[in-house]
Amino acid sequence: MGLIAGGKVIRTYKVALGQGGLPPQRQGPVAGDPGLAPKVRQGDGRTPEGHYIIDAKYANSEYHKALHISYPNAEDRKRAAKLGISPGGSILIHGLPNGKGYIGAAHRLYDWTLGCIAVTDEEIDEVWNLVPVGTPVEIRP
Repeated sequence: MGLIAGGKVIRTYKVALGQGGLPPQRQGPVAGDPGLAPKVRQGDGRTPEGHYIIDAKYANSEYHKALHISYPNAEDRKRAAKLGISPGGSILIHGLPNGKGYIGAAHRLYDWTLGCIAVTDEEIDEVWNLVPVGTPVEIRP
C-alpha cells in the first residue's frame, strides 16, 4: 500500500488482504469460479478494487485502529444488483485484532482478512495520523 502526497509516494506498507486477495489477472467474474474477479458479493472474503474514499475513522473497533473505505461505490452496487446479490460492506484499512499486536509483521505471511487491508499496529498509527477522512483511495491489483 502506498500513501501519495503531491504526486509522490511518501510511505509504503506491506499488507495482508482478504482471503481471496486481489487476482494477478483480471478476467472478470466467471460463474462458479470466484477466484478470477475482485470482490463481488458479501461474504466472498475478497478485497474490492476501485476508487473509494476514507469515510470514517474508528479508534475503538475490534482492531487496534481502523479507517473505513466507502465500499461499495455506485459501480459495485450496480454490478451486484445485476447479479441479484448484496455487494457487502465494512471494508477497512486496519491494524491487528485487539490483543494480537505482538504478531507484528508476521501477519503478512498470508491473506487473512475478510476483504480488508491489514497493516501492523504501528503502521496503522502512522497511517491514522497521515490520512484524514475524505482522502481518496484507489485499490488495484
